[in-house]
This record gives sequence, structure tokens and C-alpha cells, in this order.
Amino acid sequence: MLRNSRQDFPEGFLFGAATSAYQIEGHGFGGAGATHWDSFAATPGNVVRAEHGQRACDHYHRYAEDLDLAAAAGFDCYRFSTSWARVLPEGRGTPNPDGLDFYDRLTDAMLERGLKPCVTLYHWELPQALADMGGWRNADIAKWFGDFTAVIMGRIGDRMYSAAPINEPWCVGWLSHFLGHHAPGLRDIRATARAMHHVMVAHGTAIETMRGLGMENLGAVFNLEWAAPADNSEAARQAAVRYDAIYNGFFLGGAFHGRYPDLALEGLEPHLPHGWQDDFATISAPVDWCGLNYYTRKLIAPGSGAWPHYAEVDGPLPKTQMGWEIYPQGLYDFLTRTARDYTGDLPLIVTENGMANADMVTDSTVPDDARIAFVDDHLDAVRRAIADGVPVQGYFLWSLLDNYEWALGYEKRFGLIHVDFDTLTRTPKASYRALQSALAPPP
Repeated sequence: MLRNSRQDFPEGFLFGAATSAYQIEGHGFGGAGATHWDSFAATPGNVVRAEHGQRACDHYHRYAEDLDLAAAAGFDCYRFSTSWARVLPEGRGTPNPDGLDFYDRLTDAMLERGLKPCVTLYHWELPQALADMGGWRNADIAKWFGDFTAVIMGRIGDRMYSAAPINEPWCVGWLSHFLGHHAPGLRDIRATARAMHHVMVAHGTAIETMRGLGMENLGAVFNLEWAAPADNSEAARQAAVRYDAIYNGFFLGGAFHGRYPDLALEGLEPHLPHGWQDDFATISAPVDWCGLNYYTRKLIAPGSGAWPHYAEVDGPLPKTQMGWEIYPQGLYDFLTRTARDYTGDLPLIVTENGMANADMVTDSTVPDDARIAFVDDHLDAVRRAIADGVPVQGYFLWSLLDNYEWALGYEKRFGLIHVDFDTLTRTPKASYRALQSALAPPP
């Protein structure tokens, strides 16, 4: 059981669960085009056991069952993403009727179950045809993304409760182009600088496109990671501040202040495209809310070699199956700091929070007490922030289902619902039951 319940939060506070298209739908169905994740996964060494998303959870065919489970849990909202390559198999040009029809059916199915549809347009699966043209390194991608936005939101935008353009710009830019852990798997600072900037221009372009369609309740979603010095030295403090500027400040600063932090620019500016300063009018297009995806903190030490001169250090706190420290204080810190330094009175939404756990089905049940404790501790952090005046208006669990965890394949389980990836059987976990009880209206 959770010690927190719906009654502990302000009236109208929204609870939901989140998923993403490539991680659950099954990209081998319905005429979807090839993506850079397909080629990344087909390259030896990139993904655990070379696993891919061609079947995933088969949500493409089983969405009714999955939405039944989301509604039965008592969630108010369902946060999902659309696949660019399912809608536009070549990234541009002629839409795929089956793809548009799928998102039409999915939207109506949410509404029929009383779930508010909360869409994220892009969650990392770039059409391969656009990747072949440079992908996020190509300045034209902002226009391509705006055109995709017009096509998919022209079809389902009238029924969306909320919409955000791009999930976790840091992952699209830095993780994928500097660290090489996600598609396209580059380790190139020039590619990184351009991808980070272009993803922000694309974000703003999509906001402007959706405004032009008459859509409302538009937001931005950032993954934030608390950076703490590994020790009390001034060098460690400076390294942590630089990490924070690159990971968090670059994207929040671009969206809400119309500028990037100096500590990020010291390494990135030489590689940014000509005239990048002129794009902030688009990048900082006004939004109606800000979403925070929060999972962990990192301990940062000074690093040798080239910029950015920092290194991650293993921390002492209990860890999830991902090896990430469990640090609920970081969620409180980010909610308070984001409101204070960036967003003011703008509503904040915890758009993702959750943990991977080595869950197993035992006698038709899935005990996951560690996840129940994790959720409770982070809900405590949200309540503390609200009590201190932060305008937090919602909390979404990642994820509704165990799914394809990108470069980690099907090994790491974040779901409230266990998925047997051989039979595709869904089994609600103890955490699902705990949330179901906590979200139920009072008797």
C-alpha cells in the first residue's frame, strides 16, 4: 500500500502513466518506415542481445487491453508519443494512412475510457531517410518536424488534452551525439552542438505550428538530473556546476530565458551553426506548462582531458536496476529551482518518474515493494514542493508497461504492468494495485 493517496493532493491534481511509441507499439506493424533506431539496433554491440522494437509489446494490436488497464488503475491521463516514421515513413511527403488511422483509434479509445490524451510528438525514433540527410545535425530538421507536427496534429490535435513536441532534448542531443549511447550513436562535439540547438529550434517550431492549428495546453518536457559534487573540493563543485549547465541549464535556459548558459557555451559555441543566436525567438515560443522527467542524481568529480572536464562517480545511495541512485530530494530541488529560476507561476508537471526493478511473476503476482517505496518517497517530495508554493499540477509514472528500454533491450523493467516478452501476457504488479487503491475516490 502507498501511504500517499489522491486525497493528499490538491483538487484537480492529475495522475497518469507514460509510454512511448517505439518502446511499446511494435514498429514492424502498420506500414511504419525505417528509423535510425532500427539501424542502430542492427549494429553489433549497440543494444543488449541486438534486441529491437519490431514487436515490442505489440501495443499496436493490444492497445485496447492496455488502455483498459490504465483506466482501471484510476489514472486521469495517459501520456503517449507518436512515431514520426509511422505517420511519414520517409519523414516527409506522403503520410501513411494506416499510421494516422492508428493514432485516431488510439485517441478515441482513450476518450472512451475517460483518459485525457497527453501527446508527445517525438520520443527518439527519427525516420531513417532523415537520418541519412544528417538528422538532427541538419538545420532543415526544424521545418521537417514542423511539417510532421502539422500532419499528425491536424488529424488528432483537436482531441488532445495536452501536447509537447520533444521528449528529453538532452537525450536527443548529448546522449546520442556526444556519448553515443543512443541512435545515431555518434561521439562528435560538433554534431552534438548542432543537434542540441536544432532540437530546441524544432521544439519551438512545433509549438508555433500547434498554436496555428488552434491547439492549447502546450508544454515542454525536459529530463533533469541533479548534479552534486563528489567531494568538498572547489574543483568538484565547478565540475558539478558545468554538468548542470550542460544537462539542465542549456535546455531550460533556451526555452525560458532565450539564452544558453556560458558554462555550456564554453565548449559548444565554436561548433554551433552560423546565426544560432537568431533562433531564440522560435526556441522560446511561449508554453503553457513545463514537464520534468526525474529519475536520479549524479556525483560529479573533475575529469582530465578535453572539455567538459568532468567525470561521474559511483554514489553511496541505494540503486535501481539501472544502477541509478534513489534520491527523492532531487525531485523537490528541481521543482523548487525550476519555478524559482525559470518558469515562475507556470504549471509544472512531473511527466516521468519511476524505477527499473528486476520484477518476476510469482504465483500470478509481481511483488515490487521497492517500486512502491520509490513512488511514495517521490510523491512526498511533490507534496513538499506544493506545500512550499510550487505550482505542481500532475505526476506521471514511467511506465505503464515493461517495454523496450532502448540500448538495454528488454532487460530493464520500469512498468507498473509486467510484460512477458515471449507470450506478451500482461500482469499488473503490486505497485499497480497500490496505485489503484491510492487513486480510488473515497468511500
